Amino acid sequence: MPTAPQTTDELLQALQENDRRPYGRTRTVTAEELVEVAEQFAEPVPLIRALLELQEAYTYGSEPRKSPVVFARLLTLFDEQPDVFDERLRHLLFWRFKWVANALLALPEIPLASLRQWQKEMRDRYEKADLGLQPYYGQAYQLAAHLGEDTALAYELWAGRPRTRLSDCEACEICERALFHLAAGDDERALRVWEPVLAGKDSCQEEPARSISHALLPLLRTGAVDRAVELHLAGYRACRRNPSMAGEVGRHLEFCALTGNEARGLELLAENRGLFDEVESPRDMLDFLTGVEVLLRRVLGHGELPAAGFAGRAWTVAGLRAEVAHRADDFAARFDARNGTTAHADRRAARVERTPLLDALDLTLRPRSLDDVAAAVPVAVPPARTTATAAPESVGELILRARKLDGLGHPESTALWARLRTLSAARDYAHPDDPEVGPLVRLRADLLDDEASRAGDKDEFAVAQALYEEAAGLYEDAGAPERAALARACALLAAAGGVDDGAEAKAAALTDAHASIVALHEETSGLTPVHEARLLRLRATALGLRLQTSGNEDDVEPAFAEADLLLAFATRHDIAGQISGGLLLKAGTHALSGDLPAAVAGVDDLLGRLKAQGPAWHLPRALGLRARLQLGLRDPEAAHASLMEGLRLAADWPAEAVDTSRLHSDLAEVCMHLGRPDEALRHLTRSAELDLRHGSRTEAFCSYSNAAQLSLDMGRVEDCIALLDSLMAEPDVTAGELDDRLLAQLRQTRARALHAGEDLKAATAELVALAAESANWEDDPGSHAMIAAEAAVLLGESGDFGRAREAVNQALAAHALAPRYEQLSSCLRELARQQAQQHGEEGLTDALAFLADAGRIAEEAREAAYETRGRSLDSALAYEHGRVNACAGEYEDALAALEKALALLGEPGPEDDRAGEWAECVRFAGAVEGLYLERVSPALTRLDKAVSLLTRLGRTEEAEPLTTLASRLRDEA
Repeated sequence: MPTAPQTTDELLQALQENDRRPYGRTRTVTAEELVEVAEQFAEPVPLIRALLELQEAYTYGSEPRKSPVVFARLLTLFDEQPDVFDERLRHLLFWRFKWVANALLALPEIPLASLRQWQKEMRDRYEKADLGLQPYYGQAYQLAAHLGEDTALAYELWAGRPRTRLSDCEACEICERALFHLAAGDDERALRVWEPVLAGKDSCQEEPARSISHALLPLLRTGAVDRAVELHLAGYRACRRNPSMAGEVGRHLEFCALTGNEARGLELLAENRGLFDEVESPRDMLDFLTGVEVLLRRVLGHGELPAAGFAGRAWTVAGLRAEVAHRADDFAARFDARNGTTAHADRRAARVERTPLLDALDLTLRPRSLDDVAAAVPVAVPPARTTATAAPESVGELILRARKLDGLGHPESTALWARLRTLSAARDYAHPDDPEVGPLVRLRADLLDDEASRAGDKDEFAVAQALYEEAAGLYEDAGAPERAALARACALLAAAGGVDDGAEAKAAALTDAHASIVALHEETSGLTPVHEARLLRLRATALGLRLQTSGNEDDVEPAFAEADLLLAFATRHDIAGQISGGLLLKAGTHALSGDLPAAVAGVDDLLGRLKAQGPAWHLPRALGLRARLQLGLRDPEAAHASLMEGLRLAADWPAEAVDTSRLHSDLAEVCMHLGRPDEALRHLTRSAELDLRHGSRTEAFCSYSNAAQLSLDMGRVEDCIALLDSLMAEPDVTAGELDDRLLAQLRQTRARALHAGEDLKAATAELVALAAESANWEDDPGSHAMIAAEAAVLLGESGDFGRAREAVNQALAAHALAPRYEQLSSCLRELARQQAQQHGEEGLTDALAFLADAGRIAEEAREAAYETRGRSLDSALAYEHGRVNACAGEYEDALAALEKALALLGEPGPEDDRAGEWAECVRFAGAVEGLYLERVSPALTRLDKAVSLLTRLGRTEEAEPLTTLASRLRDEA
């Protein structure tokens, strides 16, 4: 607390501000400090309010030991000065008897006699105050359920009584009723009772998150699998990282464990690692740890995997499971010793011993297995302990086979090089003394060459260039000049590929690279046909890339010439892989020159040859190219068939070697053209996961970003949020290694999804934080303008117009550097609407100020001859003037603004896409004129004329609201 409040008014304001904070240590510590401040004032009411705030912080911050102490002070103040407690304070006091009962129940060190004594105190106080006893019987039932004794009788005594003002909320009572039936083994009845809460009709601070966590397994047992998945995603988001809902988190972990989602369970456990040390409630901790143990028992086959656990040491799955079991057993034993029953040990054993309900269930758009998690965990092996393992074949044979397959371009060469890389790194590695194998330096060169190739495939051009150049030097040292020439040629091409100063500069770099490769080719003697063919392939590739970069017609013939040269040479020497490469380059050149039918014909010829003569591993890429050409020819069905065949054939080869990821991403695009978004989503996520597995992380995150946006567009809000939350937990994201703009895109999509999921507070916080970070993007003010504008709109929706104005001013300043006319105009119009709708006449001045800014934006756009892609900025602005003035009760001004909007729009024609906007403007003008200004006759004339026009145009949907309004005006006339 920066400055302690000096007056009671300042104290009350500080209490209100603290009440807006999330529960946790910050809120609790501030509440404690405010109690100390309140004690300095003579007035008792500020102290009472400060104590109430502190008790709430303890209760929802999972510190049950402290809550009763605070309540005791409140009760003493009430007994000494009952008159200072107004109706509201008195209601809160009696309400919180239940909080204390629950707090005492959660502490095994509190004797059972003390629990019963507190309940008697509650009953006596309620009777003395002439309050209904249903809340007391509710607490008596909860004690019976906790003990596991006489629950049926206690339930009837509570559930059969009418509710009072001090009864728990409807949602909480529904949960208790449902849990009673669940404990009796009646899943279906429990779910029927739960339905209003699960459907979102009844809610409170803890609900529906608490009910959802308990309902997940009953839903699975009764076959409602899709509902369980949906509620898991929504319910987990509501309770994660919340110490007072640790038990609910534990049940979500259990749900993951029993549905084949152990990998997701470990991910969620890591997200909630703070609960191990933040939860002070033994009852909540027992619930949480039991859920953790259920998960860890399912992961014991991967016992050495790291797991998030108690602070102070690094945990493995096996080690954490043992620690969790020990602590949870101790908690259960302490509760049972206090209660004189075995209820807690029995319930815990039943949970831990549950068997999986489903072997596999896709909970998110990113299903992962434990094998995926294990593969992502680096295994650190000290060099001193590294030894070469025996291979089925000798090292020399392995080297020769890897070189042979590499020369053929065979996909399996990559795995062989990886194996050799491991063997040769061993301390006891002994290189074969074999002239055919060559010296160790030659093997080192081969390994660098392979590493460079893989870097180039990931577009890491600078890395690839450096590795190729190093490999070339080693090849020279090894007496392999032809291999050195190839490596240098590859380095030249990689250097050109890395030029990012625009298309013209890159095309020039590729021209220079081609000339240098030609010179290198001519200078190098003793080339074998295989090596010469590879140099020809590099020459042809350089000119193909130049054509792709420049789009210049003059670059077409040179590209064809080089491809023909490669094809002729490879055919003469019967080098199958390079024949395929030449045909592929020719087909690509046809496509780049705009002759798609010729390109398709070329690929078909290639496919015929590949199916007859091979190499078979070229088929998936060739089918992928044909699909892209077919899509260019507007035949998505054919493209889909080609890609599906490509995927089928790709299954025979390593995914990275045949670019299976690209096949999936292309299929996603094709599926969108075919109107199959669900299928597209599956292929996008599959493409992303393959890229992630193969180290192409930027491509993976881009695909996941597209998948998140698509899922949001499809209305799958919780899927979108769960996917993005999973990505945010990736190591390179948490370490700040991911490209900041790509991360910003993911966060922006997440904020939009949170907003769509009606979590305005979280969405606003995310965008405000992102706007603050993007303010430092000096090279991209346009993006900052859009982010700040979007943040301003959410701040306005939250009612915080002061901060909204600050954000929009930032957006305007950035817009001045990089104009974003439509986005800024839309933001300002929306803020004006929000201001007027929330504050009416009092907000009109500020609303009109936002519209004045929007007017300047529209004027700037006209001066810049900017053409909008959506609504006209001027007509949209005029319409918003109408709406803002109507909200403020200025109906004459509103009608005048709407008349202006209609004049700007003009009457729609047969193919006019503005018909909907025009119809809405007419409707609004008719409403203002007929309903508020009570000029029914001209309003009806306006509406009838518009309906007639829209009907003639066949726009019956747009005409319907106008017809409805006209009928209402006639009925009320």
